Amino acid sequence: MATSATAHAHAAPQGFIRKYVFSLDHKVIGIQYICLALTAVWVGMFLSLLMRIHLVWPSYSLPLVGEIKPETYTMLFTMHGTIMVFFVLTTAPQGGFGNYFLPIQIGAPDMAFPVLNMLSFWTTFVAFVVLLAAFFVPGGAPLHGWTGYPPLSAVQSAGPGEGLGADLWITSIAIFCLASLMGALNFLTTTLDMRAKGMTMMRMPLTVWSWFITAILGLLAFGVLLSAGILLLLDRNLGTSFYVPLIVMNGQVMAHKGGSPLLWQHLFWFFGHPEVYIAILPGMGVTSQILSTFSRKPIFGYKAMVYAMLGIGFFGFMVWGHHMFMSGMSPYSAFTFSLLTMCIGVPSAIKTFNWLGTMYKARIRFQTPMLYAIGFVSLFVSGGLSGPFLAQPVLDIQLHDTYFVVGHFHLIMGVAAIFGMFAATYYWFPKMFGRMMNETWGRVHFFITLIGTYAIFMPMHHLGMAGGTRRYSQYTEVAYLVKLMPIHQFITYAAIITIAAQFIFVINLFWSMFKGPKASDNPWESTTLEWTTATPPPHDNFGGVTPVVHNGPYEYGVPGAARDFVMQTDPEVGSRH
Repeated sequence: MATSATAHAHAAPQGFIRKYVFSLDHKVIGIQYICLALTAVWVGMFLSLLMRIHLVWPSYSLPLVGEIKPETYTMLFTMHGTIMVFFVLTTAPQGGFGNYFLPIQIGAPDMAFPVLNMLSFWTTFVAFVVLLAAFFVPGGAPLHGWTGYPPLSAVQSAGPGEGLGADLWITSIAIFCLASLMGALNFLTTTLDMRAKGMTMMRMPLTVWSWFITAILGLLAFGVLLSAGILLLLDRNLGTSFYVPLIVMNGQVMAHKGGSPLLWQHLFWFFGHPEVYIAILPGMGVTSQILSTFSRKPIFGYKAMVYAMLGIGFFGFMVWGHHMFMSGMSPYSAFTFSLLTMCIGVPSAIKTFNWLGTMYKARIRFQTPMLYAIGFVSLFVSGGLSGPFLAQPVLDIQLHDTYFVVGHFHLIMGVAAIFGMFAATYYWFPKMFGRMMNETWGRVHFFITLIGTYAIFMPMHHLGMAGGTRRYSQYTEVAYLVKLMPIHQFITYAAIITIAAQFIFVINLFWSMFKGPKASDNPWESTTLEWTTATPPPHDNFGGVTPVVHNGPYEYGVPGAARDFVMQTDPEVGSRH
């Protein structure tokens, strides 16, 4: 373990622009990432609301939007998926909370490369602006889905939005990949090189482990997607044929030949499945942290949790083919990917049972962060249980193009990760802003959001098993799908209520920043290093005093201790895990 923190120190910023805009301070950059994700999630939710309204009232012409045609609908779900996956689920947990708290939790004054850190945020911001620009160019945003399957995405004449809008979409993803690669390098170097004295790898909080493993996944996965995107741009604009076979479109033989759409699927899903864990792993880390803190018990099986996260990261790269069971792959390949997909359930189950073990016979404090952490476990389990169905090729072929898949990945990747973000916000808000969020409104927000989430995505599994197809813009023309419309109506009403409830969170967030009760330095009686420093933390995190670590991150209920918790900087005690 190296302690080269002093080599990376930089002076406190002077002036508004250097302090709040082009800041080198990892804490300011973390808040910038969170603000970007907060903006993106409202855009993404608005697009999903337009889709739900159109599905239930297909002939309704919306104010400012007008009539939603089939191509408009496919554009909406393309942009909704892209914004949520890249600019919310990837940006907030890793870029936001990871940037803010990883250096503090390992006792470092900042990230290893502060300038690179600043560049990674502004590159992400540029990627978001480029993506939004696709709405406003001739032809509009692309309609090829967030997965960008060729030949639809590779031929400019394939449909409205597949011209300049699709070029902007691909360019945005490529820019985002560059930003993520810069961020991943920073996270890895900081974790390996900047830990305080005594902060061994096995004394790191599970949040740090989750950000570290996520950075490894990002470094390996985003480079593949960047390469795939460059090849797609070449196919679209320079006449190459990486992905486009010899095809006839609109009665015309295309100039391309020899390409393979399956090549894109392999490259995209080699990124796409690790992306699921890039979104969910930070939520797992935060949940572990909060469950231990509010259960007043050491995390059950700390080392098993670390190895389970490493196992999830490893298997995440082994299972991309299960997204391609319908592509006509060899039964032997399908069997292999099916087996590996079932294997990834083992480390996931280890984590789930360890979370339950942490709460077993505990003196639980049911405050808002704890409620969201329990909600995360609930959504992770209920979303994960439908995974083994889709891991079987014989079942996946029946369910793949149905709402069963929509319900599955929204529960386990979408709202589970967002519940992790909510948990992190309520937990770390006092440290970030020096004030407490309103507990009563936090609970109201939690229960409406949890019930609403299940009301939206659980019925989708029933829709899928009844043959309810996804990606269709209208169900009134098909007799057996018309019978499923009452379920769609129920889902839409639940979505409207759940989206409306998010105003409670936003008002609570901004009101508490200025009017919330003042927070102490350690309001939750936690043990990790961020709670040993001032609130909010000073520029170099620890006021010029480098912490020395003597204990593990989850020393609660230690026999003989003066309190029911022992800080990592307290004199050494016997570990409980």
